[in-house]
Amino acid sequence: MGNILQIYKRDNKTYNLTFTDSDSAAIDITGYTVFFTVKESKTDTDANAKISKTVTSHTSPTTGVTQVSLEPADTNLTVKKYYYDIQLKDASGKITTVVSDTFEILQDITIRTS
Repeated sequence: MGNILQIYKRDNKTYNLTFTDSDSAAIDITGYTVFFTVKESKTDTDANAKISKTVTSHTSPTTGVTQVSLEPADTNLTVKKYYYDIQLKDASGKITTVVSDTFEILQDITIRTS
């Protein structure tokens, strides 16, 4: 149940997410929280996460659309495979893991910024 994510070290990346139900109808995520977490080991504590993003302001909540944005400081990690998941917390506090898979940091070639 997943989707492998790859990103080059020190790159920016925005993941556009659309949440749907089992009938592919958009879920209204108004009042929801999205958690995006990357860890070295699946059993690491959340305090030891390499990337931890919490999204409460959504692009189009009534149509289930939000974004998770990563900055170079987030992706400046050792080149290797990690694990990630995306969880959705609804307005009543119910948490559902939407996707879980590997997150790979790839070696960048160009490191200059100007």
